[in-house]
Amino acid sequence: MRRIFVIRHGNTFASGEEPRRIGARTDIPLVESGRVQAAALGDWFSGQGVIVSRLLSSPLLRAHETAGAIAAATGHELDGTRDWLGEIDHGPDEGLSETDVLARIGPAALALWEEQGVAPDGWIVDADMRLAAWRAFFAERGEGVDLLVTSNGAARFALLALGLPPRKLRTGAFGELAVATDGSVSLVRWDARP
Repeated sequence: MRRIFVIRHGNTFASGEEPRRIGARTDIPLVESGRVQAAALGDWFSGQGVIVSRLLSSPLLRAHETAGAIAAATGHELDGTRDWLGEIDHGPDEGLSETDVLARIGPAALALWEEQGVAPDGWIVDADMRLAAWRAFFAERGEGVDLLVTSNGAARFALLALGLPPRKLRTGAFGELAVATDGSVSLVRWDARP
């Protein structure tokens, strides 16, 4: 059996700082609490005795830093990046607070994104490419454990590719999928933190 862990990078906002829509256009590092989350993920995977087959990451710094902590703890170096693991582009909403985003797109558009993965006007997502990439990844044969470090916006397409509704993946959390020998993929858990 093959196991796939979809891991969201650690925090990029300090406690008390107002979160903003940060996507592909803004390559920011982890803050201290994010580095703690990344270390906790690494310790958890190492403590579970997980033998990593592949460790892949989004090209963005926040995902790279998280993957680096996991690599250090597990002894498995980063195997590269994949563009389809990269964050989506929030277009005109990049860097805006949630209040400002809602004022521009409205609650119905945000609900469509959260519940069905339909991007609001102006966001650059390329949903078809992302769905195809996740499906192709799931279809790869083999055994072992794959760790994929990504963002919430990109992770939702793993579930959509399986015909499941998207669900939030909090910073420093992971989802686990199992690929049976017949190629069927099942969701084991989602939004778990070490």
